[in-house]
Amino acid sequence: MLELRSHLKGEISMVTTSLPGFKTKSSSRIQEVSAASSEKAREHFGNRLTFETDCADVYAAQHTGTVDFVLLDVRNASSFAKGHVPGATNIPTLNITEARMGEFAPDTVFVVYCAGPHCNGANKAALKLAMLDRPVKEMIGGALGWVDEGFELVTNE
Repeated sequence: MLELRSHLKGEISMVTTSLPGFKTKSSSRIQEVSAASSEKAREHFGNRLTFETDCADVYAAQHTGTVDFVLLDVRNASSFAKGHVPGATNIPTLNITEARMGEFAPDTVFVVYCAGPHCNGANKAALKLAMLDRPVKEMIGGALGWVDEGFELVTNE
């Protein structure tokens, strides 16, 4: 077996194997680790969807009148004021308490977001909500993802 790899900047890495009497087979880095079985993939991606949603799903719910969740912007008030997703309620992560969340029915589903993928504020907020036994999902991408999808942030409502 012959294995060649190049890790120089800008070059593509490839693994090549060759045995006498067999065709040469090449694979990308993607195939260096086999894909999961369909059963494992269904479980993994199904589980992810129990924890997260995306900007397009939130937008679609808003524009079809099927909003059955409370959208929480968990950034600070200043960031919220500069621009937020339409329909969002601003409850910064530090303000997520049992008393504050008592304003909502116990079965309210919360969708939390923060600035974007570089921010773990939504994860911290989701954890706090889960610790309060509140159903929660993260809107992946956050405010930056919202803008990247072509949707506009609002500064007042």
